[in-house]
Amino acid sequence: MMTTDNDNKNIKRDWYKEMSFYQIWVRSFADGNGDGIGDLYGVYDKLEYVKSLGVDGIWFSPIYPSPNADFGYDISDYKDIHPDFGDLAQFQKVLKRAHALGLKVIMDLVVNHTSDEHPWFKESRKGKDNPYSDYYIWRDEPNNWDSLFEGKAWEYDCERGQYYLHIFAKKQPDLNMDNPKVRQEVKDIMRFWLDMGVDGFREDVINFISKKEGLPNGIPFLPAVNGMPYYKDGPHIHEYLAEFRKVCDEYDCFQLGEGPMTTVKSAMKYLTGPTKSLDMMFSFDHMMADCLYTEYVHRPFSLIKLKKAFSKWQYALAGKGWNALYLENHDHPRIISRYGSEHFWRESGTMLATSYIFQQGTPFIYQGQEIGMTNIRLMSIDQYVDVSSITNYHTYHLKEDPERRLHRIHLSSRDSSRTPVQWDDTENAGFSTVKPWFYVNPNYKRVNVRKEDKDENSILNFYRKCLALRKNSKTLIYGTYTEHFPKDKNIYMYERSLDGESYLIICSFSRFPVKAHKPSKFAGKHGELVLCNYPKEPVSYNGVFDHIEQELSEIELRKGYFRPFETRIYRYIDKN
Repeated sequence: MMTTDNDNKNIKRDWYKEMSFYQIWVRSFADGNGDGIGDLYGVYDKLEYVKSLGVDGIWFSPIYPSPNADFGYDISDYKDIHPDFGDLAQFQKVLKRAHALGLKVIMDLVVNHTSDEHPWFKESRKGKDNPYSDYYIWRDEPNNWDSLFEGKAWEYDCERGQYYLHIFAKKQPDLNMDNPKVRQEVKDIMRFWLDMGVDGFREDVINFISKKEGLPNGIPFLPAVNGMPYYKDGPHIHEYLAEFRKVCDEYDCFQLGEGPMTTVKSAMKYLTGPTKSLDMMFSFDHMMADCLYTEYVHRPFSLIKLKKAFSKWQYALAGKGWNALYLENHDHPRIISRYGSEHFWRESGTMLATSYIFQQGTPFIYQGQEIGMTNIRLMSIDQYVDVSSITNYHTYHLKEDPERRLHRIHLSSRDSSRTPVQWDDTENAGFSTVKPWFYVNPNYKRVNVRKEDKDENSILNFYRKCLALRKNSKTLIYGTYTEHFPKDKNIYMYERSLDGESYLIICSFSRFPVKAHKPSKFAGKHGELVLCNYPKEPVSYNGVFDHIEQELSEIELRKGYFRPFETRIYRYIDKN
């Protein structure tokens, strides 16, 4: 069959399928110049550590100049580096060293909005006859849309005498992507970084960039998201993304989209067919197993809900698209504090790793996740800095007492994912030689890289084992996904199979011993235990106890006994 140029481009870009990525939120990663703020100097110093995890690439959250109303997602210059983090020369030094270590580097592309301190917005405010007048969305009278971060979605500007749209914070005015000049600016930004050598983009809330003509009023009784039907997956979204795709087709890079509230059906239009414009998309369904739409509306954790979300995306994209796999990032609280157990910290932290890394897709690990960092619980709302957390506290559940409202913030705040990375047990967790810009989690003496690096059974070394196992197995990368026992409320069990080889991944989400059984297709077959998060006992002597341990684990599986938050991975070879 003849292949087209487009087919060759897609094949060329398929390198991302066998990779895994490490996300760096630079401000809290490592302080290399001693000012209390993480920076690119600290990143450079830690690149060998990142490589040691077994990942193949880095995704940088925004590192551009920003007033930090939303900590980098309000950009005032798309073609420079925030002075807190260094400069373009330092970024190029990091990029060169990362590439020398075999690490790809992708940037965050944030083009739904800018900062209100961006030169484009400053010009746009000056009036309707300004060349930048239509770079943003202005109206004489606002509609009824709410912002997702701060009050109403419209803010009056005295200088221009009109209202501007901001789906997020007041200092994040939405760009008018219907203006071809704005789209050209986006393409220029992409080429600037691609020409420098970056390997692709994670595209922030990219499904919001096209708004419905006329901006009709939203659904009145839906708080915060009432306007979403008119700006999510908008009328020209695929047309505009096709323009951006053409830029990436000039380079060997890939595009990863963030799609809040994206359904499988709508995601398929971005990932497959004639409207394909992205290689992967971050979905949110599996992040709602303990909440309703947002972590602030907390609900008891439901494994059934989590498994349903996992499998829905696995089955839908099988043979058609490719999943972006993650459990943590800069926008969500720490996963052990949510889906695991801080009491069974090591056990649940390691189990959660296997629950997602071995699904079909490209795994993403967020800084600190690999050592089991947990939520921070500050004593006052005044100690939090995240704009959405502060707004939630002062807007919702106002009849509750302050202690209860603060508890909601403990459960939901994005600040929990943004505490400084805990490198060792020295002062400031080894993040900085001076007081850090934000609070260090008090558990840093127990949870830190240096301590876990030395412990064979640590969460850190378990992540390394998981990534190495995946990297060395075509089955765990390309094999088909099958979930077993979807109604089990304690066990998540799935299988990856390819060419007569199968891996059975079993994860207990229970804090009590529970029973689980092998699927009938494996009955009578002996599987090799390749990974378990409970240390082997007794210690092997000339391989004798290794064999006994394998036999015991197989007996345990047949009998169905699983310890709290235990995970096991078995490998089966079809000898027929």
